[in-house]
Amino acid sequence: MPTSQSTCDTAPPPRLPRRWGIDDAGTPEPVPAGPGRRSWRIDSASGPFLLVEYAEPDRRALLFQHRLTAALDGAGLPVLAPVPARGDRTLVTSGGRGYVLYPWVSGRRRGGLELTYGQCESLGGLLGRLHAELDARTPPVQQSILVPTPRAADAVTEIDALLEAVPADGTDFAALTERRLRERRALLVEYADFRPPELEVSTVAHLHGAFRPEHLRYGGSGNVTAVLGWDALTTGPVAGELVRAAALLFACEDERGLDLERVQAFVRGHRTEFPLDAGQIQAAVHREWWERLCDVAPLRHRYLGDGSGEADAGTGGRGAANAAALVVWWSADLDRTLEAFPAPYSAEPEESPAYG
Repeated sequence: MPTSQSTCDTAPPPRLPRRWGIDDAGTPEPVPAGPGRRSWRIDSASGPFLLVEYAEPDRRALLFQHRLTAALDGAGLPVLAPVPARGDRTLVTSGGRGYVLYPWVSGRRRGGLELTYGQCESLGGLLGRLHAELDARTPPVQQSILVPTPRAADAVTEIDALLEAVPADGTDFAALTERRLRERRALLVEYADFRPPELEVSTVAHLHGAFRPEHLRYGGSGNVTAVLGWDALTTGPVAGELVRAAALLFACEDERGLDLERVQAFVRGHRTEFPLDAGQIQAAVHREWWERLCDVAPLRHRYLGDGSGEADAGTGGRGAANAAALVVWWSADLDRTLEAFPAPYSAEPEESPAYG
């Protein structure tokens, strides 16, 4: 489970596990949780569980999510269904807060570049099956949608303001900051006429919303044991989630950009389970690149978040630097990515090495 946990948070009500028939619960152990939530591991004779607390539960949204994840679990997909409490309730309230219990997740995290080509194709097939099952089990979604498109001019204006804020201290980090900001500004000016349309006609459906490495768990054989992160459940273009997931999974941590062979295997697997035409995928590639190009926030956090170079020492700093490098690569290779994402893929041997 992602992000932070407050060290001053108190434990859940001690008798709460009994609502699920757990009478021998051990001491809850805090684990990281997302914004607005707290989580604990609870051990018992019947196995370990994850207890999630919502400070302000959206009952309707949570119960909808629970119905879907239970259906996906029932369809044999690696999705954790909430454990029903007495009375078959999946959302338990106590003291104005909401609680949901899940089986504890086994497996480990793996980066997309650690996967063989065959595993990449299988992972794409898994996302395709999730999309197909979600589409079959939810009401139809409007198929032509207006998707706001950021303006290059707005991003340029923000960069100009950031350039004014660069410390004039003569340090190497200040010089690097100015160079990166001017680099992005030049790209925005150069590609200003490449803005995608706001009206998109594509297959729109319910989506996982956060299909990325930190929400995937793998078993020893490389198979996915759990897809987490279902609080991000949303609606939107299916091709958009496919492209966004590929970019998050298969980006190199330097100027080499995307591993397009693994991208193609992933997309091929998805199209086998959820057919999408090449035009929709290319439109999604165009939009994902454009939104990254116009997103100045990673540069602001990386270089001006605290007025020093300390951000580079943490994961957030590296992640922002990697995202910036990907934008530069993607802009130079836009035509190649537009061709590569939906292209038929000739499978490589299963023993294909991890990216090095």
